[in-house]
Amino acid sequence: MNRQLLAGLAFLLSNLSPAMAQDSASVDNASGDLKGLPYSPYANRGFPTKVLFGDTHVHSALSADAGGGGTNLMPRDMYRFARGEQMTSNTGQPVKLDRPFDFYMLTEHTDGMGVITDIKKGAPNIMADPQGKQFHDAFAKGGDDAKQASIELIAQFSQGTISEALLYQPGTPGYDNTWRDLVQAAEEFNDPHIFTAMIAYEWTSLMAGNNLHRNVIFRDGPERALQVVPFLMAPPKGSPDPRDLWKWMQGYEDKTGGDVLAIPHNPNLSNGIMFALNDTLNGNAPFDREYLKTRQQWERLVEIGQTKGDSETHPVLSPTDEFADYERWDWANLDLSEAKTADMIATEMVRNTLKNGLAFEQSDGVNPFKLGFVGGSDIHTGLTTQLDDNFFGAFTWMEPSEVRATTVAKGNQDLGISYKGWQYATPGPTAVWATENTRAGIFDAMERREVYATTGPRITVRFFGGAFVSDDIKHRDLARIGYSKGVPMGGDLAGRDAPSFLVYALRDPIGANLDRIQIIKGWVDEEGDTHEKIHDVIWAGDRQPGDDNKLPPVGSTVDLSIPSWTNDIGAAELGTVWTDPDWEASQHAFYYARVIEIPTPRWPAYDAVRFGVDMPADVKLITQERAYTSPIWYSPKG
Repeated sequence: MNRQLLAGLAFLLSNLSPAMAQDSASVDNASGDLKGLPYSPYANRGFPTKVLFGDTHVHSALSADAGGGGTNLMPRDMYRFARGEQMTSNTGQPVKLDRPFDFYMLTEHTDGMGVITDIKKGAPNIMADPQGKQFHDAFAKGGDDAKQASIELIAQFSQGTISEALLYQPGTPGYDNTWRDLVQAAEEFNDPHIFTAMIAYEWTSLMAGNNLHRNVIFRDGPERALQVVPFLMAPPKGSPDPRDLWKWMQGYEDKTGGDVLAIPHNPNLSNGIMFALNDTLNGNAPFDREYLKTRQQWERLVEIGQTKGDSETHPVLSPTDEFADYERWDWANLDLSEAKTADMIATEMVRNTLKNGLAFEQSDGVNPFKLGFVGGSDIHTGLTTQLDDNFFGAFTWMEPSEVRATTVAKGNQDLGISYKGWQYATPGPTAVWATENTRAGIFDAMERREVYATTGPRITVRFFGGAFVSDDIKHRDLARIGYSKGVPMGGDLAGRDAPSFLVYALRDPIGANLDRIQIIKGWVDEEGDTHEKIHDVIWAGDRQPGDDNKLPPVGSTVDLSIPSWTNDIGAAELGTVWTDPDWEASQHAFYYARVIEIPTPRWPAYDAVRFGVDMPADVKLITQERAYTSPIWYSPKG
């Protein structure tokens, strides 16, 4: 199928997308005909019709671990790049996106905000501090010295051994001026309905190197955001406890009338504490009901994947899932100070966490892990590049070069752990089904969880749960059917009849064909035990499941000598209606769709050809990109 036709299909999918809740007439379940509605199917819509792609997690030179490592691109440079302008990278290379983002969220670390600027320029207060002078001297040398100093800065912060002189706090000129400038930069580049720059920050909580980071997203503009300063981890004005962050969020909303949400990220680097089943910050005490309710209120999303690995699931937890072994980072915590053990993985991975949430709901009446999915880059170069043929790395030392893939990124000799550049993944965007490309439109979609994540390509996905019939998939205006007869991704179902699901995916117009769509179910039984099952619901070609009920692989057209692939296999679009054959009315459950592409070259394959180098055998050169929709939950109580 040619690109023009694919672009036309994308237009159809995004613009034939009504939610009939605000229409005055109903849809005939058998025919899908419009009854009592205007002739124009696009009239009188008050529902999400646009899929928007953006980055919800990225850093400029103002974050210490970026600027210290050689990044010089500042917030305004990043916004120009994100909206499609060609830029010069931190290593002097021309770089441009394949297409602009629709929205962008710059999430600088809040602890020590503004300090990296003073460290690099050698401000008197920095040079008077032995640790500050040491970092200044190393950053000034650049290259590997700056890289190692950046790693050391993270380690010192993670372990709580960084000098107080470097922990800039609100109320100091460097901190307050930096926050005001970040808010102002977002306001300058915010262009409603064209390009949305949202105000955000990263709360950087670390417990002995175990990651508890959250990105905090504002619905609001500077008139509210500048009434506060961001919350920190470090005392006296901060805390590493998420409950104190939630208190700050409640205080912000009470004071300003605004709206914020928090997004946990990199649970795979938390060594099991991000989604622990008890209070690891309070002597492993059981969570009380107030904790469960408060967490559910403020944390409605999770970053399911980014450049530092994928957090959907793990082969240890999902041994029958042939796609579980994907971009794994499972060797240690964030700063490599503690090796990971198998038991930690169960309270890191998102799918297992969703199952644990069902168990909490069954036992306590509250699901603290009712999480929709977003993507995010966590790129520290100021350049969010998400396609494998245009990847400019996670840090400045990882910008394109013949050695970046095989360079040791970080290591701990005492633990015998290290990893290399090739193990970083190209990150994916967050896709938002929004009523409009504005701060309010995007935030509201995130808050209702009508969002999904991809690992890079801009795959378009619709996912609805309700009372659908097989003929519903024949309509081109699928969203009208979906909203009128069910709920979208992120929604809730109840009832005494088995739910059916309407799912549709369209490939990235400049990307690879689709292999299959899967619906992944998790549930909790009457004894409180959790389960999961992966269903292949629609796939390309005439393949049939084998005796093991597994679908054969789609094959591969990858040519690593170019590198490239052809779309001679797979399908440009896939869609179906599926009903759960194992549904039990008494069981709490969730369902989400996973869309798998055909194999394509991974970013080191492009390095191998462009730089004329032979990659070692352990370097992964082929990938199958994917998209994850936010779940739909079923509750016996409604």
